[in-house]
Amino acid sequence: MPVSTASLLTLLGAFVTTTLGHGYVTGYVADGVQKPGFLLQYYYDKKNGLSVPPLAAWYAENLDSGFVAPDAYQTPDINCHKNAAPGELTTPVKAGGTVVFQWGTASGAAWPHPYGPIIDYIAPCDGDCSKADKTKLKWIKIQASGIDTNTQEWASAKLIANNNTWTTTIPKSIAPGNYVLRHEIIALHGAGSLNGAQSYPQCFNIQITGSGTAKPSGTLGTALYKNTDPGIHFNPYTTIKEYPMPGPALFTG
Repeated sequence: MPVSTASLLTLLGAFVTTTLGHGYVTGYVADGVQKPGFLLQYYYDKKNGLSVPPLAAWYAENLDSGFVAPDAYQTPDINCHKNAAPGELTTPVKAGGTVVFQWGTASGAAWPHPYGPIIDYIAPCDGDCSKADKTKLKWIKIQASGIDTNTQEWASAKLIANNNTWTTTIPKSIAPGNYVLRHEIIALHGAGSLNGAQSYPQCFNIQITGSGTAKPSGTLGTALYKNTDPGIHFNPYTTIKEYPMPGPALFTG
């Protein structure tokens, strides 16, 4: 029985997943100040009783530099990755300021997945983010970039072309306070199959400063996506005229 081109490309996507591995945010620049991400070595340092630097980046146990699969979207892992826990510190960012995320892989190679959107959220902590309960955080989508239908270039391909970096702007209108910033790539190279998409959520404690007043409502992590959402169960190996962005509505205030 002949195999369709779409099926071959889906299989190729799965092969690329196995051979190239995955990635995570190794560092970020907030309003021009370089900050470290949570490196995988810190997990092993903790297990071996070694000291780990205090971070604003959240602890996570994505030990294979891996992902959260769609069949885990209704578990706490979708918030900030596997067994995530809050960072001890908080990074200041002014409303209207930028955060530049620097992605890397365990092998030091470039980010390997050029098909997929990049989405950013914030969630108010109602206090010290180092004590945040991830299951109660309500996420406000502040940035979402899918595919340029004119060039057929995905946001993740733009990240790769920009030296594995992505810049997110904090909305000027957001009220000051402590928030968790959630930065996510959703890799779609295997998404033609149900549960084939790969979510890479990364979280950071930030303190937004400024004079904004907007306090938009958010969405619990376990309600962000379903595995059957049209932007999650999606074939990227075709000419795309429109991409249905996953998740709640974008805050545009």
